[in-house]
Amino acid sequence: MTFTLTSLIMDAADPEEESSFWHRLLGGTLTRTPTHHFVRTDGLPVLVIQHSPGHVPPRWPDGAPQQMHFDLAVDDAVTSDERVLDAGGLRLRPAHGVTGAARPGSGVYASPAGHPFCLRWA
Repeated sequence: MTFTLTSLIMDAADPEEESSFWHRLLGGTLTRTPTHHFVRTDGLPVLVIQHSPGHVPPRWPDGAPQQMHFDLAVDDAVTSDERVLDAGGLRLRPAHGVTGAARPGSGVYASPAGHPFCLRWA
């Protein structure tokens, strides 16, 4: 038996803001329906942003639990950090190596709806 992860579904009070963030960050295509937005990028599961008017963003790491998060592997810490911030993301924890230092590390970020994710580099 084989399992294949085909999509990740995230709640957002404002699906336009959330899906636009992920589309700016990851590229690919963005398809909208009245209740769901789909970000399709080669090599990744489809990101589905579903409209959830009562969505309360997680306040991780210092509050409400994160519920889930995912990691994205990147080959350029500085450029990736800038791209997240330019796309509308928020840096939650200072990222070691973002200043260009050649050491392994990761950065912790949140999307506009508050969903945490990490950028990991070597």
